[in-house]
Amino acid sequence: MERTNFSGFFACKQNAVGKVKRIASVILLLFLFAGCSKDSAVTSATTTGNTYSQSSGTVTETGKTYFSSTDDLSAVKVTGGTYNISGSKISSSGTTSSTDNSSFYGLNAVILAYASSGTAIINSSGNKVTSTGIGANGIFAYGTASITTTNDCFTQTGDGGHAIYCAGGGTIVVKNDTAVTSGESSSTIATDRGGGFITITGGTYTANGSRSAAIYSTGTVTSTNATFTTTGAEALVIEGANNITLNNCIVKCTYNKWGSLIYQSMSGDASGTDGYLTMQGGSFTYTGTAGGMFYNTNSTAIISLSGVKLVNSCDTLIRCIKGSWGASTATSGGITNLTANGQTLTGLIYIDASSSFSLTLTSSSAYTGRINSANIAGSAKVTMDLSSTWTLTGNTYLTSLTDADTSYSNISAGAYHLYVGGTKLL
Repeated sequence: MERTNFSGFFACKQNAVGKVKRIASVILLLFLFAGCSKDSAVTSATTTGNTYSQSSGTVTETGKTYFSSTDDLSAVKVTGGTYNISGSKISSSGTTSSTDNSSFYGLNAVILAYASSGTAIINSSGNKVTSTGIGANGIFAYGTASITTTNDCFTQTGDGGHAIYCAGGGTIVVKNDTAVTSGESSSTIATDRGGGFITITGGTYTANGSRSAAIYSTGTVTSTNATFTTTGAEALVIEGANNITLNNCIVKCTYNKWGSLIYQSMSGDASGTDGYLTMQGGSFTYTGTAGGMFYNTNSTAIISLSGVKLVNSCDTLIRCIKGSWGASTATSGGITNLTANGQTLTGLIYIDASSSFSLTLTSSSAYTGRINSANIAGSAKVTMDLSSTWTLTGNTYLTSLTDADTSYSNISAGAYHLYVGGTKLL
């Protein structure tokens, strides 16, 4: 065990012998901590075995190797001060004693910044972060703690091993990382109870495990110019009154159920029911053939699409229904509000009797598909501006239509019919 506390040295007596002792001590410390810069006189940092912990001060390290094989023990833990680490290998094989505590508080995370008040800051750059144990999240920020991770490489193989994770209001800034997870319930980017803030610029993020999304948001997740891929779950999940915003991102989902999910699980992990999914530019590819590209249940989904290239192998664009979450509280089904701005849309829109849907087409948007063909929806509404078009692919039943073109020449019915409020319009 090595402890460093410079304040003790500054309190030495000012005599010749004391000066010699201080000089010798400083030289010894510099030798022992070569490659480690402790920039504050009040630093409290400890290296125990192969792990590192810090509660105050500013420390800068590079080229280190930290490893934890002990259950519930992080390889790197910062509860106060600022820790800068680069060019290092940080790993864990320990297993959590509580998957809830791993998800809510970062127990057993490889790298953990934890603070219920004050500051705990980690700046991670060019590091390789790996884990194999259950509940071993790659990097985790809790509470008032914050993390910046730049050009890091994350590989998590255990169940519940998310790559980049925060909860309790934590903040993470991600820049050009690479992250791959393969365990169950191991989303690459995620927030949990109490929410958090994650901002991503660039990089690639892949989730291969069952129930593992590319992004799972119970908070605020914003990304620009990044690539997200998932094979065992929806690519994008929003739980409760939270959001995901993607700018010029590439999203790929091969999961054969739904491409994205906006819902309220009633588990207590996320409050509210208004989930916002905003996508501008980039692309969203769903290769599944069941369910639909966008699925909403037991919540209000506010989806905004602007110039996104949608590639959908399924015939369903939107599925808005009463789901299994929340048991009797799910009787309201889903409420989906989709706004398209300069957007091309294709696919049927299905709404059950417990749900409602509204579509707004603006700025030369074009929709090809049918809505509420079974005529069972709680409500189905469409609003169109003069520049937008709609081509029907089946009989459609709406409760209301607001079209800036009062002649409806921007709607092509072909061999099908459009009914509004029970009356055939086209």
